[in-house]
Amino acid sequence: MDKKNMPGSGRQERYVQASILLGLFSKPSYGYELINTIQSFGFIEGAAPPGMVYRHLRQMEEDNMVKSEWETQDAGAAKRIYTITAEGLEVLHLWVRFMESKAAKLNEFVVKFREADESRG
Repeated sequence: MDKKNMPGSGRQERYVQASILLGLFSKPSYGYELINTIQSFGFIEGAAPPGMVYRHLRQMEEDNMVKSEWETQDAGAAKRIYTITAEGLEVLHLWVRFMESKAAKLNEFVVKFREADESRG
């Protein structure tokens, strides 16, 4: 079977926005820390590409979903810390409703398959 036709194949970026918003909902974060956090949500296989994540962060900042400011407390280099905005929180709520709907439809599909499989038994 062709890999692009395998179940679950698709664009890796599909849920990056939602993952970033959830990561920032938990706590304000630096880009590198956020990259590690969103990997734990399971939507990205392997290491999250930093360029992809920073591209999303820039776009989300332009769209007022996140805001950033430079933090220079440490002796090291200044770091940009990101926080979710009220608008970003609204978008996160939309993502959760979307995912709940998808999860319900997927579960219904699995139940129908199991019932059909048992009746063939």
